[in-house]
Amino acid sequence: MTVRSTPALPNGPPDSTPLDPDEAEGLVPSHITTQGELNAWEQLNIARADTWAMSRRRRRATTVLTSEFAAELHRRMFDQTWSWAGTYRRTGKNIGVPATQIRIALRERLADAAVWKAERVYELDEIAARLHHQLVLVHPWPNGNGRWSRLMADALLRAERRPRFSWGSRDLARATDAREDYLAALRAADHGDFALLLAFARR
Repeated sequence: MTVRSTPALPNGPPDSTPLDPDEAEGLVPSHITTQGELNAWEQLNIARADTWAMSRRRRRATTVLTSEFAAELHRRMFDQTWSWAGTYRRTGKNIGVPATQIRIALRERLADAAVWKAERVYELDEIAARLHHQLVLVHPWPNGNGRWSRLMADALLRAERRPRFSWGSRDLARATDAREDYLAALRAADHGDFALLLAFARR
């Protein structure tokens, strides 16, 4: 009997959210044995979801700002990689609300963004950036929360016929200077200062 090994890390640099052993067992493709292979496979999966999210089929912001769309987007981003794609995490992580609060917290954060847009509380770029930040804090999925929440922000911009963010024009899933800038911008946003995140998103 051959026992398949799974990569030690779920994805990306050491500061990314770790998977517990049960979550790691959810790896779908049987040929993946290294972190590099996992990264490449995930990127192909995400590219297909990106095409779907950015499609020209008419999609309203009211559709994007729903828990149903949020779950479907995560599922499409990772369904060829992880069996739990689109399923809320059941474990605690180094970031995020308790697992039992995910459904309510996610629904509230999406509703907040809908109110910001309807009442023009912020410019649309800032609404998208604040949405991304709030979704990161909820951290609803076992993994892929940063990539998913960035695409959620882009999908909102697309629904409003605005250009998507560039997010520093870099791969933020790996340890790079751009990732450090991004994390610094998120930490500033934690304290209510969104200037760095807005500048990074359009860099």
